[in-house]
Amino acid sequence: MNDLFKALSDPSRRKIIQLLKEGDLTAGEIADHFDMAKPSISHHLNLLKQANLVLSQKQGQNVIYSLNTTTLQDALSFFFDLINKGDSDYEN
Repeated sequence: MNDLFKALSDPSRRKIIQLLKEGDLTAGEIADHFDMAKPSISHHLNLLKQANLVLSQKQGQNVIYSLNTTTLQDALSFFFDLINKGDSDYEN
């Protein structure tokens, strides 16, 4: 879960997630939305992959990146569990 929060802490990585929400993209297509060097984009993508927020698949000479919604659902479940636990404390 720490990798997830670290990955989400950066605005560029959050923007990449937003882009991938619309559909799968190559690293070059992602880089077109930023004013930064491609190695920096690669670094952000690697952190997102480490956090399991992004999946990659090689297709020919390209790597296609997609959003892993399962990890986001797991994170939301974590927060909902915290909220529900807090609500039940007030009921007793």
